Amino acid sequence: PAPPPPAPPRPAPPAPADWRDAPQTRGSWSWAAEGGRSVARYGVAGSAPVAMLACDRAARSLNLWRTGAVSGAVPLVITSTSGRQMLNATNGEGGGAAAGLSPRDPVLDAIAYSRGRFMLEMPGNPPLYLPSWPELTRVIEDCR
Repeated sequence: PAPPPPAPPRPAPPAPADWRDAPQTRGSWSWAAEGGRSVARYGVAGSAPVAMLACDRAARSLNLWRTGAVSGAVPLVITSTSGRQMLNATNGEGGGAAAGLSPRDPVLDAIAYSRGRFMLEMPGNPPLYLPSWPELTRVIEDCR
């Protein structure tokens, strides 16, 4: 007799109704001091980061970066437990999109104090669900 046909592939799970219920993007935050910059990177150890927050201490400016295909200026939307904010992002170092921020921008506190996580969205790329860990706060405070 012929073997039974293979089982049909399982459908992808439906997207959660609330962004806070989505699985966290794989990886963890790490912090480093690099040539006058305080940098927090998010990703899987041994792989390229998927997100980064960097402070240029001399210029007292922050740069929020995420991986993804970018062509010119794009909106980078940050969702935290206190709300949503759209930043204007452009091509960043190593590809991806980067948005410049003032050290006193309220969105930084929204990220740092979001209840456990925040989300970064950019058109044409999957959202990133990132934890609000102390490495982010360290970068923010280093710029203040």
